[in-house]
Amino acid sequence: MTELNTIDPATRTELEAAVFRRLVAHLQTRTDVQNIDLMTLAGFCRNCLSNWLKDAADAADVPLTKDESRERVYGMPYAEWKRLHQSEATPEQQAGFAKAAAEPH
Repeated sequence: MTELNTIDPATRTELEAAVFRRLVAHLQTRTDVQNIDLMTLAGFCRNCLSNWLKDAADAADVPLTKDESRERVYGMPYAEWKRLHQSEATPEQQAGFAKAAAEPH
């Protein structure tokens, strides 16, 4: 069996990039899943992904704005996504988020 760390760096990067694109595409189709739910369950959300993309671009001296990174992750301008898909967090979601944030990691 081939281990991922024995694959040449270029191929590994291509595989990881493909996984990122698939995750982003999946999240773009799952507009029913709110960011607060992702944060509560997984500790990251679409905004985190867009921030990580922006951080990577900054580290590579690639010009990318926060709005551009969010549009890449959301598949549309962030304000439009919020208008179309983001609902107000329920008290249950807020409580779950607060509990998850308080737990040691």
